[in-house]
Amino acid sequence: MEEIRVAIANIAHADELEQKVKKALSLNIDPLKILECISKGLDEVGRKYESGEYFLMELILAGNLASEVTNMLRPHLKAKRKISRGKIVIGTVEGDLHDIGKNIVIAMLSSAGFEVIDLGVDVSAEKFIDAVRREKPDILAMSCLLTVGLPHMREVIEKLKEEGLRDKVKVMIGGRPVTPEYAREIGADAYGADAVDAVNIAERWVRGADK
Repeated sequence: MEEIRVAIANIAHADELEQKVKKALSLNIDPLKILECISKGLDEVGRKYESGEYFLMELILAGNLASEVTNMLRPHLKAKRKISRGKIVIGTVEGDLHDIGKNIVIAMLSSAGFEVIDLGVDVSAEKFIDAVRREKPDILAMSCLLTVGLPHMREVIEKLKEEGLRDKVKVMIGGRPVTPEYAREIGADAYGADAVDAVNIAERWVRGADK
């Protein structure tokens, strides 16, 4: 598992990473745990990018690697329930074009039985608001990899208030630069530290906890 994380963080060759993932699956390691390792590796890539150690090309390569692994694991991810446990609208906020971390969260939420509406990347506050009004989700989830996306999370929450929608949806935020303190500061309902945490929070909410 550690080798998989390091392979993503160091942007290993795709064949090397594929072999490590196949070995993990042959050892009956939970594919959700493998996705966790991918997410942690991507976090390290994001840190290296913002420190200047990696550049845009490295971000793209890491994203491509993570996408390949996610596609490999998709057939192994079984929904726990056939009936949707709730609806979640998710997107990467405006100013951020990275979707791999978001896609890992989506894979895990879908596996847990949630209906997930993916708005994609570089999603404006207006698009989030339109989706909440149109889809009437139980949860709105926002993600970003880079600090440039943080102010847009605040903007979305403010617009939810302006449109009278804030009390109609739970808001969860996450991503490498996000902290629990920032979530409280902007009025989000929760901070998801990683994909597993996001699923746990969503499950608590649909069970009626933390209302």
